[in-house]
Amino acid sequence: MNTLAALLVLGALLLPNKITNLHAGEFLRLPAEAILGAALVLALPRRPRLAVAVAAGVGLGVMTILNLLDMGFNDYLGRAFNPVLDWELLNDAQSYVADSMGRGVAIAAMVAAIVLVLLVPTVMTLATVRLSGLLARHRQRAVRGTLVAATVWITCSALGLQILGPPLASEHTAALTGIQAQRVVSTLRDEAAFEKVAKVDAFGNTPGSQLVPDLRGKDMIFTFIESYGRSAIEDPLIAPGVDKTLDTSTAALAKAGFHAKSGWLTSATYGGSSWLGHSTTLSGLWIDNQQRYRTVMASNHLSLTKAFKKTGDWDTVGVMPGVQKGWPEQKYYGLDKVYNAFQLGYQGPKFSWSTMPDQYALEAYQKQVHSKKRDKPLMSEIILTSSHQPWAPIPKMVDWDDLGDGSIFKAIQKAGNKASDIIANPTRSKQEYGKSISYSVTSLTQWLERYGTDDTVLVFLGDHQPIARVSGENASRDVPISIVAKDPKVLARITSWNWTDGLKPAHDAPVWKMSAFRDRFLTAYGSTKHPSSG
Repeated sequence: MNTLAALLVLGALLLPNKITNLHAGEFLRLPAEAILGAALVLALPRRPRLAVAVAAGVGLGVMTILNLLDMGFNDYLGRAFNPVLDWELLNDAQSYVADSMGRGVAIAAMVAAIVLVLLVPTVMTLATVRLSGLLARHRQRAVRGTLVAATVWITCSALGLQILGPPLASEHTAALTGIQAQRVVSTLRDEAAFEKVAKVDAFGNTPGSQLVPDLRGKDMIFTFIESYGRSAIEDPLIAPGVDKTLDTSTAALAKAGFHAKSGWLTSATYGGSSWLGHSTTLSGLWIDNQQRYRTVMASNHLSLTKAFKKTGDWDTVGVMPGVQKGWPEQKYYGLDKVYNAFQLGYQGPKFSWSTMPDQYALEAYQKQVHSKKRDKPLMSEIILTSSHQPWAPIPKMVDWDDLGDGSIFKAIQKAGNKASDIIANPTRSKQEYGKSISYSVTSLTQWLERYGTDDTVLVFLGDHQPIARVSGENASRDVPISIVAKDPKVLARITSWNWTDGLKPAHDAPVWKMSAFRDRFLTAYGSTKHPSSG
């Protein structure tokens, strides 16, 4: 038991916070925290020693849980877990597992997580208490061993000795604890600072009559394609299929009279949390965490979609097949009406997380919204979800006239891959991700060919890159963006942007921060700046 307790404590002290660092070399080190802890325990009488051992055990347990959360967040979202803001995202993670792997797996995962949260600090506390007692009972040998360990640590540190990569002399847990503390402090400071930033708006006091005057009479559509990132166009394993789709779609649109220009935006999020990408694009603010998102949603900062509503010259609508509950953000985005997952008439099966195929969502939009006669042009925000991980099963295109209520997709969903067969396989994840992007792009461009008019202007982009398992370690945060229209004057307004002709941006096409798009778009189409400063 003493050996097990020592291994548990050493393992916790050396546990990395990234899956890529989870190898033997990380655990073949001498932690300074263990040496200092032993010295402190040996210097204290019984009761203070017991208190220190309990506190150390609880602290090690908490740090172990935070390191495990960091692993998951780094792998899926390309960033570490934020102990102030990210707890509410765990509920979304549970819902994702339920949709992707089934409710039984989700319940089991939730139970396992609860047990882990309770068990890890308890086990660590028992281990540290046991080891403190062992050191006290063998004080003389423990003192000698601690001095030897300290001498070895100092020597290894001074000489910079390494084994299998990492240095032998470790201060790993102390460093990670400091990082976690700094993360908390930075988050609290950022909250106050960003609230001031959100009150400053270059177009905050612009009258409706001076917003997007060069788009009057146009039916505007802003569409986000889930996880549509640079990797889809440039990764050697993914790009051939997606690039072929983009080339084919560009040619088909040109035949229908549409032309496009494309560039790159650097997303504020990665791997998930799509709403951060949506809000960054439409608000013109860099929204990379949940607190910033809440601040903006509660503010009067002008969103790009709300700018159209403010003119009084457009009807505004949102099509949100991924929304399955109340969505108060509708007010911030200035949408007169929002169609969620239950309001599009779909009677077919879910495709993992995605409630319905993109092709169906677009046809429902056509029937319920776009085809209706109205006194004003239409401004629409559409979120397409078929390319959401785990990319299994993936819908297939069917004849548009056969879509009906979506029941036609039952056989396609049943014959598709299972999420469990794809989710842990990097190669298959890449392959299926590429297929899903091709499906989403094809659905959107075919819809435009079929239903677009001389006055249709489509802006579509990705919200973020896919997870690291697909996009690769240290991948960029770039996503493609395209503007498509029949009217040559629409694209002429953005000639100075130097975007690439067609739906596929060149590798060296301009790259802007996603937060820059709102102001550039408003300016390009004739909006006049009248700043507000809170």
